[in-house]
Order: sequence, then structure tokens, then C-alpha cells
Amino acid sequence: MRELTKAEEQVMLILWELKEAIVKDVIDRMEEPKPAYNTVSTVIRVLEGKGFIDHKAIGNTHVYFPLITEEQYKHFAFDKVLNNYFENSYESLVSFLVKEKNMDVSQLDEIIALAEQLKNKKS
Repeated sequence: MRELTKAEEQVMLILWELKEAIVKDVIDRMEEPKPAYNTVSTVIRVLEGKGFIDHKAIGNTHVYFPLITEEQYKHFAFDKVLNNYFENSYESLVSFLVKEKNMDVSQLDEIIALAEQLKNKKS
């Protein structure tokens, strides 16, 4: 899997939400100023080439749908950030979050409780 550009990510977020769509449906969901039809169509073809989406032909229309789930991409993106920016250390990541987002003790307790729940599920 490869990283998405901002434009590709915007289209993927819409396709994940809609499950399937034609180019016009994607454009309709975009914020103003809306990009040109050809621009969105090009991004969609690039995503198809990268293996993120596919299409089915209905008459002269192509209906596009995701091949990669949003969850799969989240895992990929998170792993990339963790590896590239936090030396694959959850401790460094949590430390960063605490410092940068001014997390309070109750929020940290929630993270610890969640981690314990996940640990217990794996046991």
C-alpha cells in the first residue's frame, strides 16, 4: 500500500462514506470551490491504478468503489507515522500526545483502561 496524496485522500474519504459513486457524486460531496470534473476523474483513475478502487461499467457510466477499507488505510497510515516519527515506540507517541494535546489525568486513565482491555482480549 502507498500513501495517499491530499486529493486522493479526499476522494477516498467520500468513496468510503458512499460505498460506491460516479464522479459527479464525488464532486457533489466536495467543499467549495469544487474542483473540475476532469481533475476528480484523473484522481479517481490514479487511485484505480494504485489499487485503491475499482469500477463497474453500467452503460456508459463507471461506478467506482473502494477495494481498500478505511480501517486498512488507517492501520497503514498509523504504522507509518509511528515508525517514521516515533521510532516505533508507543511510549514516545503517548508522551507526544500528552505534551502536545495537554491531556489531563482522566484522558490518560482512559488510554490506560483501553490498553488493558485490548491486552486482556489478546490473552
